[in-house]
Amino acid sequence: MNPSVPMSPLPPSPAPSVTAPDRSVLPWVRAPRRTLAASLALGVLAEVLLERARWGLGFPLLVAALVGALAWLGGREGWQRARPNAWLLAPLGLVSVFVAVRDSSWLLALNVMTAAVLLMLLSHFWAAGRVERLGLADYILVFFGSAAQSLLYPPVLVRDSVDVRGLKTHSRLLGALSRGLLLALPVLLVFGVLLQSADGVFSSTLERMLSFDLDLEQLVLRGMGVAFGASVAAGVLGHALRRRATKELGDAEVAPATPRLGLIEALTLIFAVNALFFVFAAFQVAYLFVGDASSPAAGYTFAEYARRGFFELVVVASLTLALVMALTRWTRRETRVAQTVFRASTSLMVVLTLIILASAMRRLSLYEDAFGYTLLRVHTHVFMVALGAALAWRAVTLWWKPERFAVGAFATALGSVLVLNFLNPEAFIVRHNLERYARTGSLDTEMFYDLSADAVPGLVLAETLLDESATYAWRLAPVLKEHRERLEQQESVPEWNVSRFLARRALLRTGARSAPVNP
Repeated sequence: MNPSVPMSPLPPSPAPSVTAPDRSVLPWVRAPRRTLAASLALGVLAEVLLERARWGLGFPLLVAALVGALAWLGGREGWQRARPNAWLLAPLGLVSVFVAVRDSSWLLALNVMTAAVLLMLLSHFWAAGRVERLGLADYILVFFGSAAQSLLYPPVLVRDSVDVRGLKTHSRLLGALSRGLLLALPVLLVFGVLLQSADGVFSSTLERMLSFDLDLEQLVLRGMGVAFGASVAAGVLGHALRRRATKELGDAEVAPATPRLGLIEALTLIFAVNALFFVFAAFQVAYLFVGDASSPAAGYTFAEYARRGFFELVVVASLTLALVMALTRWTRRETRVAQTVFRASTSLMVVLTLIILASAMRRLSLYEDAFGYTLLRVHTHVFMVALGAALAWRAVTLWWKPERFAVGAFATALGSVLVLNFLNPEAFIVRHNLERYARTGSLDTEMFYDLSADAVPGLVLAETLLDESATYAWRLAPVLKEHRERLEQQESVPEWNVSRFLARRALLRTGARSAPVNP
């Protein structure tokens, strides 16, 4: 090597790079510490409001707190993005409030499940997208997909909120503090025992201070309840406030399917089904709506005639709706004339199906006139009306915006839940069975034992009306006695319920009698 030639300096070694987390894969939430704090507060609130023997006012209060936390964390910018889907707040508020209004276990389960679906939809569409852009199957995918993705956010919020590097920096100080506490405990124990022996007053005071009952089992259960509630809140809040990395369901309209069925084949199927439905509908109209339907068909009892055809007709209506949807999606309609003929023929199929559905409802009405109302029959009536509304909406969307059928069907399902709540099925059953008793002199009192506080005001009125009938008054008195015993339990504020309050007031005002001795 020539010493006169200066050596060229070596290039500096590159500094080690720290790989940032891939935000397109890992969930990422704005303001993770505030979101985590809000989730913990909601977890504590859920434990206080819902850890009760019965649910009532606490449920809508918790839902309101969750929505309020979402609006607060999202800020003005988040609310502006959420406004196109803000209509979801109206049915969410109604079904939540009805938890504090109705006492029926059927309605409680239905309202809580509906509120969960609406919360998942609101969480999914808080930042972007439109609910009305979903297809029919997409509602199911969004609900279960959002529920599954929400499981990722509790550990993510903890990861982004806790400063692990800061803990490592102070690890030496924390270690020294821990060792000091370990040294202090035995010294305090020795000195405490000696001082307790030296002075009686100090000893009694110390015993009172340390004589608390620490229920570890209850404490652990409460802690698990708070952790579960906080995890659910963190999932909902985190999913709503996430940074979107890719296109999601509802961001764009559902892409139309590629038609695979020829028009001639589809019209042949439609005309054949329409001919069959027309013949059947003509017989049903002639007997059920024009002729004498006050008695069952020849050779049948009311029960046989209603049961023999009711469920089959409901299945036919449901399958027809599925058939119309499939034909609309997969049939080729390349000209305006082909489109018009297809729409007219499928609309006729829907009209004939509505007549068949009306026939099923008429059969059920005949059965109810003969044997009275039950919860299953009332719920079935509402389901059939909802099915008929979905069929009618399908006919409308054949001619106007076919992609909007899914949101109409979803709105119909929400409407049926709200109709059941406003109808108050148990009070409806008592009222109409009493009207049937006035006509026929027959009343089934055994089913009244299974009803909730929703029916108590009607049962109290029934007892007053049945005073002249010794047989039914004797049967109804133990029913009211059992309801009185159920309602004797005191309620806290989170458990307060409108129906239970009205039932207690009705029993208190009338002074419902105990069951008389059977003569």
